[in-house]
Amino acid sequence: MLADLLVNLRDVHIVFNLFSYLTFRSAVAFVLSFVLSYLLLGWYIRKFGNSLYERISEDVPERHRKKEGTPSSGGLIFVPVALIVTLLFASPVPEVLTAVFATSVMGAMGFVDDLSKLRRTDKKGGLPKRVKLLFQLGLGFVFALVALHIFGNKAFTTQLLFLKNYFIYMGWFYVLFVALVLAGTANGVNLTDGLDGLAAGVVLYPLVVFGIIAYVEGNVKFATYLNVLYIKNAGQLVVFASAIAGSLVAFLWYNTHPAEIFMGDTGSQALGGALASLAILTKQELLLAIAGGVLVLETLSVALQIWYFRITGGKRLFLMAPLHHHFEKLGWHENKIVVRFWIMSLLFSLLALATLKIR
Repeated sequence: MLADLLVNLRDVHIVFNLFSYLTFRSAVAFVLSFVLSYLLLGWYIRKFGNSLYERISEDVPERHRKKEGTPSSGGLIFVPVALIVTLLFASPVPEVLTAVFATSVMGAMGFVDDLSKLRRTDKKGGLPKRVKLLFQLGLGFVFALVALHIFGNKAFTTQLLFLKNYFIYMGWFYVLFVALVLAGTANGVNLTDGLDGLAAGVVLYPLVVFGIIAYVEGNVKFATYLNVLYIKNAGQLVVFASAIAGSLVAFLWYNTHPAEIFMGDTGSQALGGALASLAILTKQELLLAIAGGVLVLETLSVALQIWYFRITGGKRLFLMAPLHHHFEKLGWHENKIVVRFWIMSLLFSLLALATLKIR
């Protein structure tokens, strides 16, 4: 919004014309989100570190016990910063407002979840699964309404991978599909958030991928050349992705091993909402399964562990789930696991980008 006002001042000085370019807006959004998040996270750690702290679950490797008491809910800082910067430098189009709304709702749900865990004495707690599902179904309905407004006759469809301009029509099942994308992504980020710097680094690469896709789909020439759906205002989502990425890099500054702060469910749920929003609003929901391949593997490891445990009467497929804990049990150092998972996320993200040309 601020950027739109500054563009109108280009007659006063040519420098204001820079704000008419999405690339410049995105760069400013990234830098500003980083700087503000960096400063505010440092203040937050000093001011509230003793009142909002991490309570380590008993279902993790023993070495994690020493992390008990580390300041948590860092998402309470870096998520609002990213959303405010987005509103300042992106035009208030339905795509942007919907992404901001979804991220805010998911982050608010995560914060309530963090508080409920903090108040419990058994280190379990948290919101009931039914409440979380209700939030996600509600968001699915909102996205369905937005889809009707933005995409017209392609509203309840998703684009197939590897095929040119081919869409699957889902009808009203699309509402449930969107809810599943939201829930799956948020849970994937939440499960991945188990080592210092792991979730933040893993999520960065898919954010970049969907920022690029949003830019391509918002440009009629690029969209036509790469055979993807042209969405008039999709380019504004680049600012949203850049702002989230900038805040996340600032958080990673404090979250690298040994972590000075954790993102908590406030951050992980919001990041899941942001990633899912980008995938849904660019009609690339299926591509998220590739770009977010590490999140998929982490989620699958938990599902497979539960399934195998039940059918074998108590045996384990992995030494511990999610997957990163399995490697901890094998004796890998925490930093080695984190960096290798970052590399995997980079490779999955490059593969996702390659599918645009393969079409």
